[in-house]
Amino acid sequence: MHRPEPNFNLAAQVLKQAEQRPDNVAIIFEGAETSYGEFASRVRRQAGLLRESGVCVGDRVGFLGFNQPSFIETLFATISLGAIFVPLNFRLTGEELTFIIGDAGVHSLVVDSELAPVIQGVQDRLPCRHYFSVGAFSVGADVSGFIPIESAMASASPLEEIVESAAHDTLLIMYTSGTTGLPKGAMLTHGNIVWNNVNASLAFGTKSTDVLLTAAPLFHIGGLNVMTISALQVGAPLVLLRHFDPGAVLAAIEAYKVTHMFGAPAMFLFMAQHPEFEATDLSSIDMLIVGAAPCPESLISLYGDRGISFCQGYGLTETSPFASFLGPERCLEKLGSAGLSPVLTELRIVDGDNVSVEPNERGEICVKGPNIMKGYWNRPEATAKAIDAEGWFHSGDVGYLDEEGYLYICDRLKDMVISGGENVYPAEVESVLFEHPAIAEVAVIGLPDEKWGEAVTAVAALNADQTLTLDELRAFAEAKLARYKLPLRLHLVTELPRNPAGKVLKFQLREQLG
Repeated sequence: MHRPEPNFNLAAQVLKQAEQRPDNVAIIFEGAETSYGEFASRVRRQAGLLRESGVCVGDRVGFLGFNQPSFIETLFATISLGAIFVPLNFRLTGEELTFIIGDAGVHSLVVDSELAPVIQGVQDRLPCRHYFSVGAFSVGADVSGFIPIESAMASASPLEEIVESAAHDTLLIMYTSGTTGLPKGAMLTHGNIVWNNVNASLAFGTKSTDVLLTAAPLFHIGGLNVMTISALQVGAPLVLLRHFDPGAVLAAIEAYKVTHMFGAPAMFLFMAQHPEFEATDLSSIDMLIVGAAPCPESLISLYGDRGISFCQGYGLTETSPFASFLGPERCLEKLGSAGLSPVLTELRIVDGDNVSVEPNERGEICVKGPNIMKGYWNRPEATAKAIDAEGWFHSGDVGYLDEEGYLYICDRLKDMVISGGENVYPAEVESVLFEHPAIAEVAVIGLPDEKWGEAVTAVAALNADQTLTLDELRAFAEAKLARYKLPLRLHLVTELPRNPAGKVLKFQLREQLG
């Protein structure tokens, strides 16, 4: 007997929650509460607007803006149509956005009015058919070419039927910086997101009575899929902050009795350093989920003194994101570990021949499960390199599993720098810095930093009779690189260490300067 497949469309799942809990609070943003019923109504009306604008199954809809309810509404309106959502990093320059928007072939773009000038500067090179604006423009601003989304939604007919989607249908394309300097779009499916959140639910046990807080940027997989989507899936209230501000986060936790929050270690450190930390009532916190970098013992102990536990996670955009969890019960005993693989996901460590190694032996971390991306958008060769014939995703990270299967991360094959929770790929930064007329050769590495986790560090040899300061280098690069990618440190050397093949020995630089 044939049994029909369920509708895996995430929007159908969330809107069903809204129908069942219409009066419950869905989103709290800047003091305003939106009920699940209101949220569903706005999603359906925006979906109707996008449909009337010509958005069809498989088309891409982008969002460029800070954290706000419109981001989430656009996401669910897009996927209600079977279209694909493309979140854009608001820290990127116009040049960087031009490549991503063009590569994705974005049909319609929703832009925060504050960021409209960035798009207007490159608009003549973008493929978008429609530009919608969110929020009010400043007095005297150029509003030409943008349709205010609120007024457009008011006259649109709401979408009644959610498009049916299979588990393997692409839900979003999230761009990650590429080691070659060109970002790649990781295609995450409806199944990826659903199964990742099943893994998370089994680990965290999130309930509709919990209160979840998102202060990490929504264009990151951590900000989007650790708390935000999870909250809406279970029908819980989501406290959403436009930006991360340690004082605002502390105030929100106390005011709304927040139970769960995700963040990078640097975020929790800044909160602990805030003058209001000791006075803030944090008793509602059930668990803090930390990712993007290992959580230091001092930070674990600091929050532990307040009766607050950490759950650490390891993952990547390509893993939706969770590849491992370390629960609070063994957080100190397994200090430095990224934990065990989730219930539906597997981990293994392989050598250069893709053969599994013994416990405590280092190799490349590989991940397998229903949370692994479909592949890279329009990058079949990159996809084949990242996901092997058996379905294992090769992370590019070096680590080992101990005798109990706990994962420890040692290094990065791809030399990625994680600064303040942001992924920075040296090749991209190096290509820009090398254009400076004073620089003969340059390497970019990450060095330990108490504030940011890692500091983007430029190591440069200069041309004869040239001088260069850090401020001069940052000023040169800021037009082409997002601010978080700019070097925080500059070290001048006579020459870079290289192997016989000419490759820069970055591990030597890290040892010498770290």
